[in-house]
Amino acid sequence: MKNYIQIGKQITYLLRHNPEDLIMDKNGYVSVISLLNKVGITQQELDHIVDTNDKKRLSYNSDKTLIRASQGHSIKVDVQLKETRPPRILYHGTTYENYEKIKKTGLNKMRRLHVHLTDDYDIAFSVGKRYSKYKDPIILIIDSAKMSTDGFKFFKSENDVWLTDNVPSKYIK
Repeated sequence: MKNYIQIGKQITYLLRHNPEDLIMDKNGYVSVISLLNKVGITQQELDHIVDTNDKKRLSYNSDKTLIRASQGHSIKVDVQLKETRPPRILYHGTTYENYEKIKKTGLNKMRRLHVHLTDDYDIAFSVGKRYSKYKDPIILIIDSAKMSTDGFKFFKSENDVWLTDNVPSKYIK
C-alpha cells in the first residue's frame, strides 16, 4: 500500500524547493504527466493527494494539466499573489528557542520567499507544535493592521496562508 502522505511530502518538496529534472514555468507549474511519471503514481492517486492534503499545499491549473505548490517556495517563482489587506491581527507559531531570536530580529523569511502567517490561532498552534517537540509552542500575535498602515504589503495564498516579506519585532506581541 502506498504512503500518500509521504508521496505528498515528496511532491511538495519538488514543487517548492527542488524540481530536479521537472521543467517548471515562471509561475511554479510543472506538467502533471511529468510529475506522475517522476513519482510513479496515477492521476487518481495525485487527485487524492491534492484533495486530502489538510493544508491544501498543491493546486492544479484550470484544466488539470499543470500543478504547483500554492506557496512556501525557496526557489524563485511567481505564484501570482495579489496584494490583500490583512485582518487586524495574524498569528505565527514558533518554539521558545526561536522566540528569543525573533524578539531581537523579528520574523524573517529565511530561505523562503515570504514569512508565513495565519488568521487562525489553531493553525498557528499546530504549525508551531511541529517544531516544539517537548513543549507547547509560542504563538506570536502580529499587529498586521499597523504593519499595513505603515506600508508593509500582505498577500494571501490560494490555501489561505498570509504572506509578507518580514515582520519587524515592534509589530510582534
